[in-house]
Amino acid sequence: MINGKEITTEFERTNSFNIDYVNGIADSSSIRWINDCEFVLKKLHPKNREEEKGIHMKILTTTDSSYTFEYRLAVKEANKQKRVEKGTALRID
Repeated sequence: MINGKEITTEFERTNSFNIDYVNGIADSSSIRWINDCEFVLKKLHPKNREEEKGIHMKILTTTDSSYTFEYRLAVKEANKQKRVEKGTALRID
């Protein structure tokens, strides 16, 4: 959800990199795997301080063609409530 509107994006992922396509614009991030179901995304070319913050992704459930995940900032910010969001990724060929 961005500004109250549900957004659908496409992405390509390798073991080391993630490329998101939002409204036709590519955005690349590095990936640091914590374990088989958790990793941290860090933008390669952040445009501001907010984009410099890593995102902790946790895969919750999987099927043969999808997975459910949750994500949050990788580092807790002082005096702010931790915000956790959920989503579903669908495999397309």
